[in-house]
Amino acid sequence: MVDEHDDRHDDREDEVRSDGENGFWLYDLKVETVLDGRTPVCRHIEGESFAVEGEALVFAEGQRVSMYAMAAVLPFLPAKQRETSASDWMTTDAEIACPDPHCGGRFRISRAGKRWFTHAETTGLPDARSKPYWRKDEAE
Repeated sequence: MVDEHDDRHDDREDEVRSDGENGFWLYDLKVETVLDGRTPVCRHIEGESFAVEGEALVFAEGQRVSMYAMAAVLPFLPAKQRETSASDWMTTDAEIACPDPHCGGRFRISRAGKRWFTHAETTGLPDARSKPYWRKDEAE
């Protein structure tokens, strides 16, 4: 049996702000190293963290993350930024393990504030573009 409903678009209209701009919300994230008594093999320092703001990874001065361990967490960040169902494991499960099976390090991902992005600021489609969101505060 073929389902006539296309699950890739859940029948919600695109969000429209009061100024008429079509867009979407993304959560800012905090990604923190946690050990909870486990022994790390890779460079995991309890409490070190970074933020995700839009597409940017933001590190405070002196904070570091193993690139091998980072490879495990990166694929989950875009999904954690988006709205998900309360029953979705992406909503309820917050820790990603280091890919080294002998390492006790984990990354705890928590959602922070939400940030609005317009389609025109984020698309690559030539006929739909405006100034990129990361440049919108620059003077013309």
